[in-house]
Amino acid sequence: MITKELLELLFAAAAIQRWNDHNRPHKGFTELDKQAHKMIYAFLLAKFEEADRGISINWRHLIEGAFFEFLHRILLTDIKPPIFHKLMEEKGELLNQWVLTQLESCLAGVPEDFYGKFRRYLFDPEYSSLEKSILKASHYLATHWEFRLVYHLNANLYGLEATKNAIEDEIEEHYHLAGVQKLQLGKKTSHFMDLVGQLRFQQRWAQTPRLPETSVLGHMLIVAMLSYLAGCEIGACRQRLVNNYLAGLFHDLPEVLTRDIVSPVKRAVAGLDEVIKEIEWRQAEEILLPLLPAAFQQQLRYFMENEFANKIIVDGEVKIVPAGSIDALYNEDRYFPVDGELVRACDHFAAFMEADLSLRHGIASQALQDGRQKLLNQYRDKKVGAFDVSRWFAYFAEA
Repeated sequence: MITKELLELLFAAAAIQRWNDHNRPHKGFTELDKQAHKMIYAFLLAKFEEADRGISINWRHLIEGAFFEFLHRILLTDIKPPIFHKLMEEKGELLNQWVLTQLESCLAGVPEDFYGKFRRYLFDPEYSSLEKSILKASHYLATHWEFRLVYHLNANLYGLEATKNAIEDEIEEHYHLAGVQKLQLGKKTSHFMDLVGQLRFQQRWAQTPRLPETSVLGHMLIVAMLSYLAGCEIGACRQRLVNNYLAGLFHDLPEVLTRDIVSPVKRAVAGLDEVIKEIEWRQAEEILLPLLPAAFQQQLRYFMENEFANKIIVDGEVKIVPAGSIDALYNEDRYFPVDGELVRACDHFAAFMEADLSLRHGIASQALQDGRQKLLNQYRDKKVGAFDVSRWFAYFAEA
């Protein structure tokens, strides 16, 4: 059973500032933003390995590895990178054991030996070796994206050139990955990642002060992780777990073209929400998807179009299915299932937590109070398929 402690921990990354000893943009430089950007880089690198080299990626290992590194980073992120890497070289086993000890209670309830796999990921060099390589490359690509902005704001700062060279050297170490080579060309796939990066700067709940602030990109990663955890609780098949994660990770991607239009505006005129969705999707088809190789576009369409519908694929055709039918009939990899309604519930829970945390930090507004209460009422005693989503809300009902 997923614990309250783990759910709160996911949001801790939103308060961790990156490059905080450099002049940097005020928004978009939290650990949550970095980890979200990193995961979309990882998606592309994995897809390139499959498409260009025919290499089989264990997508579940990739997602869980990213999860493990996310949690590891939350506990150790205040250490400056050069010191962190030196400490890991000399005392890595002790630090990893300390991380596992700190996380044992909040991870013990995650099904399918999640904690045991975390331990193996940290201590077994052969476990998920390809996926680890992809995640490490993605880490440095996302860091390099940040550094390009930091570099121009810190001209002549002592040590800046050494940092630049160190990051570029690490990226060069991963040129064996087809996607790293493609991205370093600076062509259309690189432009796609630049657009993704802009979601770091688009603020959630833009019309009200909030603490900690979260970006649209960071929110997408939170929804992905919540969707994965929920799927673990209900015994989702491997492909369903992967699809739910990726559906969560990409569910707000078209907002890079339209910005995050707040709910009161969407509800102001009957049918406006549908018009906004139509415009978002048209722009995604015209501007966003063409930046990716054609082989990748179909899968992203599957995740992004009707993103909150329950979907399966039968004989090459996408079919929308009722709530609960995936649990009963289609919980098999061959159907390529996506629990759109579950992703939507996780999207709402993430919004609830964004409001709840701000209120607990003492930053209150009527919009936050109303939004929190509305979502709490909406999900009281509610199940989505086999998943009792009301339990997650109940953890925080009296907060």
